[in-house]
Amino acid sequence: MPQRKAGIKELRKNYRKHMQNLDVKSDLKQTIKKFLASVKDKNKETANAELNLVYKKLDKATKRKMLKVNTASRRKSHYSKLLASIS
Repeated sequence: MPQRKAGIKELRKNYRKHMQNLDVKSDLKQTIKKFLASVKDKNKETANAELNLVYKKLDKATKRKMLKVNTASRRKSHYSKLLASIS
Protein backbone atom coordinates (compact mmCIF):
# COMPACT_ATOMS: atom_id res chain seq x y z
CA MET A 1 0.00 0.00 0.00
CA PRO A 2 1.49 3.35 -1.01
CA GLN A 3 2.21 5.90 1.71
CA ARG A 4 2.42 9.12 -0.27
CA LYS A 5 -0.51 11.05 -1.65
CA ALA A 6 0.73 10.76 -5.23
CA GLY A 7 1.15 7.00 -4.84
CA ILE A 8 -2.40 6.63 -3.54
CA LYS A 9 -3.75 8.62 -6.49
CA GLU A 10 -1.68 6.51 -8.89
CA LEU A 11 -3.11 3.35 -7.35
CA ARG A 12 -6.67 4.63 -7.84
CA LYS A 13 -5.90 5.57 -11.43
CA ASN A 14 -4.38 2.17 -12.17
CA TYR A 15 -7.41 0.41 -10.68
CA ARG A 16 -9.84 2.43 -12.83
CA LYS A 17 -7.78 1.72 -15.97
CA HIS A 18 -7.61 -1.96 -15.06
CA MET A 19 -11.39 -2.18 -14.78
CA GLN A 20 -11.87 -0.40 -18.12
CA ASN A 21 -9.44 -2.82 -19.78
CA LEU A 22 -11.30 -5.78 -18.29
CA ASP A 23 -14.55 -4.44 -19.73
CA VAL A 24 -13.05 -4.18 -23.21
CA LYS A 25 -11.47 -7.64 -22.99
CA SER A 26 -14.62 -9.35 -21.75
CA ASP A 27 -16.73 -7.59 -24.38
CA LEU A 28 -14.32 -8.76 -27.07
CA LYS A 29 -14.44 -12.35 -25.82
CA GLN A 30 -18.24 -12.35 -25.71
CA THR A 31 -18.45 -10.97 -29.25
CA ILE A 32 -16.03 -13.62 -30.51
CA LYS A 33 -18.07 -16.36 -28.82
CA LYS A 34 -21.25 -15.11 -30.50
CA PHE A 35 -19.49 -15.07 -33.87
CA LEU A 36 -18.12 -18.59 -33.44
CA ALA A 37 -21.55 -19.85 -32.40
CA SER A 38 -23.14 -18.38 -35.53
CA VAL A 39 -20.38 -19.95 -37.65
CA LYS A 40 -21.02 -23.29 -35.99
CA ASP A 41 -24.74 -22.98 -36.78
CA LYS A 42 -23.79 -22.06 -40.38
CA ASN A 43 -25.88 -18.89 -40.23
CA LYS A 44 -24.08 -16.70 -42.75
CA GLU A 45 -26.07 -13.47 -42.30
CA THR A 46 -25.69 -13.44 -38.53
CA ALA A 47 -22.04 -14.46 -38.77
CA ASN A 48 -21.34 -11.62 -41.18
CA ALA A 49 -22.91 -9.07 -38.83
CA GLU A 50 -21.02 -10.54 -35.88
CA LEU A 51 -17.76 -10.45 -37.84
CA ASN A 52 -18.13 -6.70 -38.32
CA LEU A 53 -18.55 -6.33 -34.56
CA VAL A 54 -15.51 -8.52 -33.93
CA TYR A 55 -13.44 -6.32 -36.26
CA LYS A 56 -14.64 -3.22 -34.42
CA LYS A 57 -13.78 -4.67 -31.00
CA LEU A 58 -10.37 -5.89 -32.16
CA ASP A 59 -9.56 -2.45 -33.56
CA LYS A 60 -10.62 -0.80 -30.31
CA ALA A 61 -8.46 -3.19 -28.27
CA THR A 62 -5.53 -2.48 -30.59
CA LYS A 63 -6.07 1.26 -30.28
CA ARG A 64 -5.96 0.96 -26.49
CA LYS A 65 -2.72 -1.08 -26.79
CA MET A 66 -4.31 -4.16 -25.27
CA LEU A 67 -3.45 -6.20 -28.36
CA LYS A 68 -0.57 -5.82 -30.74
CA VAL A 69 -1.35 -4.82 -34.33
CA ASN A 70 -0.17 -8.10 -35.85
CA THR A 71 -2.17 -10.12 -33.34
CA ALA A 72 -5.34 -8.26 -34.24
CA SER A 73 -4.75 -8.62 -37.98
CA ARG A 74 -3.97 -12.33 -37.57
CA ARG A 75 -7.23 -12.86 -35.70
CA LYS A 76 -9.17 -10.87 -38.30
CA SER A 77 -7.72 -13.05 -41.03
CA HIS A 78 -8.55 -16.23 -39.13
CA TYR A 79 -12.15 -15.19 -38.49
CA SER A 80 -12.71 -14.10 -42.09
CA LYS A 81 -11.47 -17.50 -43.26
CA LEU A 82 -13.96 -19.15 -40.90
CA LEU A 83 -16.75 -17.07 -42.40
CA ALA A 84 -15.67 -17.97 -45.92
CA SER A 85 -15.68 -21.66 -45.02
CA ILE A 86 -19.44 -21.51 -44.36
CA SER A 87 -20.40 -20.96 -47.99
